[in-house]
Amino acid sequence: MAGAVEAKLAELGLTLPAVVPPLASYQPAVQSGVYVYTSGQLPMVDGKLPVTGKVGAEVTPEEAKELARTCALNALAAVKSVAGDLDRIARVVKVVGFVASASDFTGQPAVINGASELLGEVLGDKGVHARSAVGVAVLPLDAPVEVEVQVELAEA
Repeated sequence: MAGAVEAKLAELGLTLPAVVPPLASYQPAVQSGVYVYTSGQLPMVDGKLPVTGKVGAEVTPEEAKELARTCALNALAAVKSVAGDLDRIARVVKVVGFVASASDFTGQPAVINGASELLGEVLGDKGVHARSAVGVAVLPLDAPVEVEVQVELAEA
């Protein structure tokens, strides 16, 4: 039975995807005490990247913002894989977003707003977090964006 968080996702027309399998030697998420740390989540949809390239060149900032939303959705799936229930999220503590950027692109914060806004829409006040938005030369598989999330869980 889906909890309140998954019901909110459904209300927004979103479905929690399957956890994206690791591309290398790591886990999608790990729990340490009351915290869950996700690995960097790419905007994978059905096992593939819908778009590749650098933001500000092959990928528009608007497309990248939507991809950041997908990354956040994938991060929630990774959190659920170790927490068991998204309703256990007490708060999102930190989001780190990486944007593969053309050399003159400086809109990384607006791109990562896609992830931040999704977490706020889904989790309300529990989705408010600290954040970094970083421009990088290239990301795995030529992904335009990658997002990692740290959440605090309520005791089970």
